[in-house]
Amino acid sequence: MEPAATHAPGGAEEGPSSSSATADPPPPPQSPRSPPPPLEQQQPLSRYESQKRRDWNTFLQYLRNHKPPLTLAMCGGAHVIEFLKYLDQFGKTKVHSAGCTFFGRPNPPASCACPLKQAWGSLDALIGRLRAAYEESGGRQDSNPFAARPVRIYLREVKESQAKARGIPYEKKRKRTRSAAAAAAAAVEGSSGGGGESSASAQAASGSSSGGGGAISSVARERSSDAPGGSSSLS
Repeated sequence: MEPAATHAPGGAEEGPSSSSATADPPPPPQSPRSPPPPLEQQQPLSRYESQKRRDWNTFLQYLRNHKPPLTLAMCGGAHVIEFLKYLDQFGKTKVHSAGCTFFGRPNPPASCACPLKQAWGSLDALIGRLRAAYEESGGRQDSNPFAARPVRIYLREVKESQAKARGIPYEKKRKRTRSAAAAAAAAVEGSSGGGGESSASAQAASGSSSGGGGAISSVARERSSDAPGGSSSLS
């Protein structure tokens, strides 16, 4: 049975309590917060880091497309050399063959049918970036395939062969040491200072000679004034 409704005096029924009548409205729905941008977007990569990442992704793609496919753990120095030879098809450096008439000429007057290859400098810089990327990806330094001895030998052979074919020796510019630069500067200052001293001595010599001439002329005037009639005293 339902309880009978209570009637207030005067016949009016009691309504709901004021607390239930003035209930707080529900809070507005909050929009979901967007996640913070990743660290890469907050700090843009340098040119070197961007190039290193592209080179690393290119090498990993080469391993996946290799027949049979290779994993990074299976990769060795021979696979790295194979990858460098694969990149020659995208090269832009003319490397003359031994039978070409322009072999050993740095500025050939005409074009030839010799193939385009990757320049030695580009390959050397590429290996440096891949060597760093391998270790940053968790690889061990002692098992780094990009630092293997066959890879270093291959790069040296490419350097020597391209130097002969193109007639452009790869020589590092010798940097002048501070002592040599200081000695050169001292020599220049010494030469400029010596010139000032020589000019000063020349002026002193000219002054002394002019002074000596003045003394001789004064003696001659005194002798001529002593003689009677301006002539010699000897008869």
